[in-house]
Amino acid sequence: MTPRHEEPTPGPAVEIAHAFAAIVPVVRTARLILRAVRLEDFPGYASILCTNRGRFAGGPLSREDAWSDFATLSAGWVLHGHGGWAVMETATGDLLGFVLLGLEPGDAEVELGYLFLEDAGGRGFATEAAEAARDWAFNALGLQTFVSYIASENIRSIALAERLGAVEDTPKDWPRGNVVYRHAKTDGEAGTRQGSATRGTGCAGIPKTSGKDTL
Repeated sequence: MTPRHEEPTPGPAVEIAHAFAAIVPVVRTARLILRAVRLEDFPGYASILCTNRGRFAGGPLSREDAWSDFATLSAGWVLHGHGGWAVMETATGDLLGFVLLGLEPGDAEVELGYLFLEDAGGRGFATEAAEAARDWAFNALGLQTFVSYIASENIRSIALAERLGAVEDTPKDWPRGNVVYRHAKTDGEAGTRQGSATRGTGCAGIPKTSGKDTL
């Protein structure tokens, strides 16, 4: 039985939810559509975070904790003006994964994160979606620099960051087992110096130790 919070509220509430979702920018690439997350996307999100596939993003999580994490993808747009997108394949309409420009407890800077379903692997979709989110951050938000927080064992996510042109910028006192990769606009000066990343702390002084980097 589907928990009540995973189902829409009938009546006018549906239209209100759609109106908020319509505010989220839609980004299109050659093969993909990045759009607002919807309730029907949650099973896909849970299939990542509630399994061993989510081990590099703080998982495996309970379904309840995955729901709270999922909700932040939408909340970011209201609170910060940037957040998460669901990534759809244009040709099929299939959900492939999620990309985000997030800020959560422990983040010292805006984070470019990416989480993709296992079936989406091997076709370059994650790189295409992350590149689109990166460019949107540079061009629409005017950001000169931001980071990806990556588990040091997640070789595939590190390789993706490097394909995007990011360079490692891990502070010397950063928690072991994690690295920071910096994305910097090529015509900007901000944050391009190696070692310029700062160590952030979350609630109760908890250091940032993982990001959204599941491939």
